[in-house]
Amino acid sequence: MKWRFIPTQTYPAKINMAIDEVILEKIAQGASPPTVRFYRWRPSAVSIGRFQRIREVVDIDKCRKLGIDVVRRITGGGAVYHDYNGEITYSVLAPEELLPRDITKSYREICGWIARSLETLGIESSFQPINDIIVDGKKISGNAQTRRKGVVLQHGTILYDLNLEVMFSVLRISQEKISDKLIKKIEERVTSITRIVDVDYSEVVKALWEGFSYGKDVYRGELNEKEISRAEELAEKKYSNEEWTFLR
Repeated sequence: MKWRFIPTQTYPAKINMAIDEVILEKIAQGASPPTVRFYRWRPSAVSIGRFQRIREVVDIDKCRKLGIDVVRRITGGGAVYHDYNGEITYSVLAPEELLPRDITKSYREICGWIARSLETLGIESSFQPINDIIVDGKKISGNAQTRRKGVVLQHGTILYDLNLEVMFSVLRISQEKISDKLIKKIEERVTSITRIVDVDYSEVVKALWEGFSYGKDVYRGELNEKEISRAEELAEKKYSNEEWTFLR
């Protein structure tokens, strides 16, 4: 089966999350092919997991002050700061039969595509169950997954650069006061591509394309008109709706 690969796109948070959900819907209906897409967030944003209590994990007032979007995902996991210049996000959407049915094994397979991409850049990494990619004991990629209507959606981030001061001014980290000591502690647990190798953002995108497409029959594609129309509708009715954002 051919995979559609959508080149890097940049959208607001509500559109990014709507597109992921729409492609899932369309694959379930047999109207869209298995899809991989890479994207960025403009403005920068915080996404929270499906089951999180937003005010416990995000400083809403700080986000508004800095012009940072906040959106709730349909996948689980924790709150993530998506910096426009600091990361690239991917989504993999496919019928369940194309991926392992075991959750950990499916994470391992898709995260293996990330590890292969990083290897192209000269970065040795490893999968750490259940959903992280680690380099020298530090997290460089976090991932989340959901399964609906026989379709797997996994999306995640690969850290290109780090701005920890902004990240931890908008995320509530165990209610601890942000300090130089805390930032240093976090720096011991998180890393980014630019802290390991000197590569341009475009080189990272190219490496990800190669790593994810390895061994697959792929073609370069775009969203079709029905997907775009439905995504715009969902972005306004769901992902812009405070009832969804502040669900918990």
